[in-house]
Amino acid sequence: MSNPSSSAFSHATPQISREWLEALAPFSRPKTRRALIQLANTAIPFGVVWYLMYRSLEVSYALTLALAIPAAFLLIRLFIFQHDCGHGSFLPSRRWNNIIGSLIGVIMLTPYFYWRRTHAVHHATSGNLDRRELGDIDTLTVNEYKALPWYRRLGYRFYRNAAVMLLLGPLWTFIIKHRFPFDIPMSWRKEWVSIWLTNAAIAGILVWAWFTIGIGNLLMVQIPINMISGAIGIWLFYVQHQFEDTYWERQGEWSFERAGLEGSSFLDLPKVLHWLTGNIGYHHIHHLSSRIPNYRLRECLDSIPELRQRPVSIAESFKYARLKLWDEDSAQLVGFDALRRT
Repeated sequence: MSNPSSSAFSHATPQISREWLEALAPFSRPKTRRALIQLANTAIPFGVVWYLMYRSLEVSYALTLALAIPAAFLLIRLFIFQHDCGHGSFLPSRRWNNIIGSLIGVIMLTPYFYWRRTHAVHHATSGNLDRRELGDIDTLTVNEYKALPWYRRLGYRFYRNAAVMLLLGPLWTFIIKHRFPFDIPMSWRKEWVSIWLTNAAIAGILVWAWFTIGIGNLLMVQIPINMISGAIGIWLFYVQHQFEDTYWERQGEWSFERAGLEGSSFLDLPKVLHWLTGNIGYHHIHHLSSRIPNYRLRECLDSIPELRQRPVSIAESFKYARLKLWDEDSAQLVGFDALRRT
């Protein structure tokens, strides 16, 4: 797999056909009223549940952990708003997108401008075997894996283990790595300012807690929320691109439209989970046009028959955990068991 290079930091905007541009354009206009309603019906319940968790510390920590589950889902929904802000699709105002995205980034422990830029690289290179650089789950081809020394194979197996991804992944990604993401160049000044300001805001909250509710109480409430929401977020991101007939191609054959339609899943969730996850299950539409706000993705799906590709159920998505390597010969994502057959 290629290492991050200067190409990762100066990606070109992908090209999309005029037909798709015309079809998607009506849904690509943010609406202030709908965005503000979403903020209200998510941030307020999140604050209420957070307060109940804090008060439940006096009763039972088991109750606190139980309340962390709805709080984590509400935080995921807030993160989708930050995600839309990063694409400039949540509100019509660029300034307010950046302000709201930065504020949510503090709660999500995710520096807004850093995440926005690395995520843009993901959109510009998703499914490109020659551009596996930033913002993705590392995926090796079968031949690349075979060429590794034994200790690097072991490291890759550890990294791709589902338990490691869901238990250690949130701790590493959101709590540790996002504080000091040295995988980006120091020349990214705006992104580094965002990182340090986010860290300063988190430090300020810790100082506030020290003099008020206590740092221990703060961490007993917030850490479970971030760990659960982080695990949910990582799993959603995994199943959105890691499935048998996903899309990977070399640079010369890579297509932005095919990467969106074939390399991004349509995760069909119950309505309440679509609401809690900010409609991110309609991921194929989002990759075709990141300018469509989360609150217009369903509307877009219902209006364009070509987008109604085969949906993936929750139960089916769990099967994707066994997929680890891209087989260029069969053009499929396969498990390690496939190595015994080659």
